[in-house]
Amino acid sequence: MSQIEIIEHLLELTAGIGVYLIAFKMISSNLEAISSDRLKKTFAKISDSKIIGLCIGIVATVLIQSSSAVTVMTIGFVNAGILSLTQAATIVFGGEIGTTVSGQIVALGLFNAKTVNLNILFSSFAGLGIVFSSIAKKDNLKKIGEIISGFGLLFIGLGLMSSSMRSFAELDSLKLFLSQLNNVVFLMAAGAIITAIIHSSAAMTSIAITMVATGLISLEQGIYITLGANVGTCFTGMMAALSSNTNSKRTSVIQLIFNTGGAVLVLIIDILIKAVSANSVGILFERMFPGSPHFQLAMFHTIFNIVSVIIVLPLTDQLVSLSKKIIPDNVQEQENERFYFVDENMLKTPAIAVSQVKKEIVNMAEIAIHNFNISISSFISMNLDNINAFASNEKELNYLNKSLVEFVVKLTSKKNISKKDYLYLSSTYKTIADIERIGDYSENIMEYTENLLEFDEELSEDAKNEIYELTGLINQLYDLTMDVYENGNRLSFIKSMKVEDKIDYLTQLMAENHIQRLSRNMCSAEVGAQFLKLTSDVERIGDHLININDKNYEVSH
Repeated sequence: MSQIEIIEHLLELTAGIGVYLIAFKMISSNLEAISSDRLKKTFAKISDSKIIGLCIGIVATVLIQSSSAVTVMTIGFVNAGILSLTQAATIVFGGEIGTTVSGQIVALGLFNAKTVNLNILFSSFAGLGIVFSSIAKKDNLKKIGEIISGFGLLFIGLGLMSSSMRSFAELDSLKLFLSQLNNVVFLMAAGAIITAIIHSSAAMTSIAITMVATGLISLEQGIYITLGANVGTCFTGMMAALSSNTNSKRTSVIQLIFNTGGAVLVLIIDILIKAVSANSVGILFERMFPGSPHFQLAMFHTIFNIVSVIIVLPLTDQLVSLSKKIIPDNVQEQENERFYFVDENMLKTPAIAVSQVKKEIVNMAEIAIHNFNISISSFISMNLDNINAFASNEKELNYLNKSLVEFVVKLTSKKNISKKDYLYLSSTYKTIADIERIGDYSENIMEYTENLLEFDEELSEDAKNEIYELTGLINQLYDLTMDVYENGNRLSFIKSMKVEDKIDYLTQLMAENHIQRLSRNMCSAEVGAQFLKLTSDVERIGDHLININDKNYEVSH
């Protein structure tokens, strides 16, 4: 083979790997987009059951074809405090089983029957998918077309890789060189490093399967490269956990222990088999699946991950305890100024992130209404006993207002987000601003209390009763607003309008009653001024709740 031919085959190999990785990403992103509702329902079923957690990990990985994405998403949930370490561990285990599906598909595509070349048949899906996507009207149907096209491109990439590798397999010097690379540590390290670079153990395993199928490397070499890929996939999770909390770091440690431990166990078993017989793990799989080296490696990957999970699942609690010893509690972690339901790592899975944004906004609204009630209670009782709690909540609201908007901006920019989710996210900017304004008006009310305390003034009983009644209406409106926001309840939307009318009427009546009390010397001018400011601010709080109602009812319907 001439130097020109070698360069051509190297370029062909590079093109094949590039097309394969692009196709893999294309399939993964579109699968995630059309599976958004299924993903949400899947993660809604999270419980303390290890089996359920395992199944969720398998299903989620199959749905989006990326165990790395599932791991990063799981770390995000742990960081947000939604998942316990035990739940996260079982989901990670399930992801390791789910990712073996890709290898089985690749092995099937490399199988050439006597009557039809399956690789060519599957490659034709690239054109069929583009045609389907072009004529489809609905967004989901277009994405299905892109998935079909990506599936075809996957096998076009495999075809290019396979063709170039077969050419290289004819080079005796290259085969001799590769055959001498029998150091298992080197092979595992190579698999781990390449996987860390391309962020996909499934892609690395597929490349190894192709190399084995073309005879470029032996099955045993492919096995250790695949084991290295399993270890390398932990890199993505570790990078995601670096900026997260202690439990997130523990989740990445659990995955590292699981995958590294499995690789070491296979190495030990292989050494023992070779010590007592002329066999090896590779030879055993050659006998189990004769004549199909690509299936031999694909089946090793599947069986290895399933057996590893069967062994480790009963030991999950012990593994969690070990992770806690490796990563001890960090007493300096702050409770304030943090997200409660979202995490930067969730940007990897927009469908899940959108549902968590809604929870985060509901949580922000709860903090705001809680501060409102603190401010009203302080004003009526004329004491500032809860001012520290109020200040802490206000600090949290300011953080959420800024950081949540930044998160939504990043989330909205994701290409694989559904039209429904995009419309919802577009409405969140105004909702977040309305909630933040509720917090600001509550802060005003606390200042009115401080002002009256300086003059040693108190409210009349009539004024207190009116404020109690107004506060009750605001809380009623808040409950209805949250029902509309979370559930799109039409009846609550209609009721909220009636409550707002009552608030408008009551605030007008309070102003008139205040003038009468002033004329009868029942309250001072200073009390009256603060009282009027309060009623005006409370009415505006009601307006902001109605704004949230209107915008989100429109989006949900």
